Amino acid sequence: MTSTAEAATIRTPAKPFYFNTSAHLLRITAHKANTLGELLGALQACPEDSIFQHTFRTLQEHHFIPEGYGNDFAHWVLTDCNEPGLAEQLASVDVREFTSLAELRARFIAIIERHLDLNPGVGLRPAEGTFYFCASDIVVMPTNLVAETIAEFVQGLRNVSVHSIHHHFIEARLRLRLMSNDFSQWLHEDAGLTEAARALNRIDIYTATLEDVRRQMIRVVERSLN
Repeated sequence: MTSTAEAATIRTPAKPFYFNTSAHLLRITAHKANTLGELLGALQACPEDSIFQHTFRTLQEHHFIPEGYGNDFAHWVLTDCNEPGLAEQLASVDVREFTSLAELRARFIAIIERHLDLNPGVGLRPAEGTFYFCASDIVVMPTNLVAETIAEFVQGLRNVSVHSIHHHFIEARLRLRLMSNDFSQWLHEDAGLTEAARALNRIDIYTATLEDVRRQMIRVVERSLN
């Protein structure tokens, strides 16, 4: 149950929530890989934008697929290198654990290095297809949706695009440098809904589509008002 004091905070959040979205202008970099050894070298040298593109962006591009690998590296290692064990390890990397692309890069590098150490020769075997490292230039754009109350916030969640959901819920942790997201930060800091904020952070982005994530967030926030 919500206390009287907390209810007052909920009715009048300290500041509005502005729903934004983002567009990504894709470009191909100079880095590519035809073997696992080359993948390792490219991972060490590619720009951080590429790490972002093949992990965080992949979740948005394939948001409608509730099953499968959550990053492009794992998918290529499985389909083009026929290394299911390594693919599983790469797929197990959860972007929610990271607030730094440098740390995320280091995790992938460590996994591949360990696999190549344990399997000499695998790193030189040609892949069936080339992995091209891409990157994105991000353009943040405002929407016409602004929430000054929790009811308006819920309505905003219903109406914004999945691109906006991804922007605020997944990409935000790199901007905030926190194990959180824009929605949870606002619910906690400005609306006094700390438990709802924590519940949002527990939503699994790997076993749900972004539409499922949207529905779960709406349920969480509506339930907190009862």
